[in-house]
Amino acid sequence: MIIYGVALLSFCYFAGNFIGDILGAIVGLDSNVGGTGFSMLILILMSDYMLSKGLISHKAQTGIEYWNGMFIPVVVAMCAIQNVKAAVSAGMVPIIGGSVATLGCMCLIPLISRIGGKPEPLPPMENN
Repeated sequence: MIIYGVALLSFCYFAGNFIGDILGAIVGLDSNVGGTGFSMLILILMSDYMLSKGLISHKAQTGIEYWNGMFIPVVVAMCAIQNVKAAVSAGMVPIIGGSVATLGCMCLIPLISRIGGKPEPLPPMENN
């Protein structure tokens, strides 16, 4: 198992959760607001900075990439424990907010797909 880079990942996790707790307190909630997202953002920025300065080994970068791959299932599991029934029974605001965000993202897909221009076709595959 690849354990290189776990110290950096742990630091980013604790820093992100700390920021999420502070943000939750600022907005008046007794919960973490976006701590996992902040953790991932800090991890991306720190690992990129450390790579550009040559402060991280290839093995550590491989370990970080491994744990990045584990990030999505962890977030899905965290979302599964959220109390969706209580949020929906609180009124129409969560339903409207989710619908507007989803429709907004769907409307932006054509715009975002035009940003890079026309892609180059892949070269033909060689038969071995």
